[in-house]
Amino acid sequence: MERIDREYVRAALPRRREDGHKGAFGKLLIVGGSVGFTGAPWLAARAAERSGCGLVYLGVPRSIWAAEAAKCAGAMPFPLPEEEGMLSASAAAPALEKLRGCDVLALGPGLGQSEGVRAVVHGLLREAEQPVVLDADGLNALARDMGALDARRGRVTILTPHDGEFARLLGLPPEELSRLDRAETARLFAEGHGCVLVRKGHRTLVALPDGRLLENTCGGSALAKGGSGDVLTGLIASLLAQGAEAGQAAACAVWLHARAGDVLSERLTPYCVTPEDVANDGLPAAFRECAT
Repeated sequence: MERIDREYVRAALPRRREDGHKGAFGKLLIVGGSVGFTGAPWLAARAAERSGCGLVYLGVPRSIWAAEAAKCAGAMPFPLPEEEGMLSASAAAPALEKLRGCDVLALGPGLGQSEGVRAVVHGLLREAEQPVVLDADGLNALARDMGALDARRGRVTILTPHDGEFARLLGLPPEELSRLDRAETARLFAEGHGCVLVRKGHRTLVALPDGRLLENTCGGSALAKGGSGDVLTGLIASLLAQGAEAGQAAACAVWLHARAGDVLSERLTPYCVTPEDVANDGLPAAFRECAT
């Protein structure tokens, strides 16, 4: 078990060229959102901007596009076809068209659950050659059929489940999952499906497809709030887009996210830290400890 700590992150963070321009620091497409869940894709986009991604595009259902556009200053939202406030199956084609000009896809924050969403998730997973970070309802769409994940073997795929989502991926009741060895279950899943698994929780684990395991060394209850996972998704995808290797992108993002929560807890207490605080204020503080 390798430790993810400050020194690990200092060594693994992608370096920034002094003469770099926005195109040199990656282009990220985030696909997410639904009526009632407009904050999730915005938090992912905000975290990606805060962590150095050069260009961030945000594909959302048409009916929430105006809300996202009003929130975003740097990220660029665009509307996708929808049905009853969630993406329809026909959203897959324009999303893939936009993805052709991007380096990484983050898929899932706030998508909701419907047959249309499931079709979009499976279609994008199968067709995207770019690295994919899959979270939230993207994971729920995958749970009934893992074929789209297995079809990506040889391509970079990072999954970020909490224990409830991981139980659904495994087809187990949560109470049965809790009786299994946490690290070994993560390792076997990553090896079996050829993916990187970020098993969120206290001392988050990063399991790599070659059997290696990394354990985070910081973090606390400040992050135990809706929206925190969306920030992590945007952060992982941002580091990937900037050129980090998949395992290092996941591990660095996990530590920076957790450390951001710890720094803010000292000032605001764990009660008062919000995911927006983490994206706006916590991440810069965490990066300051590691960036060279």
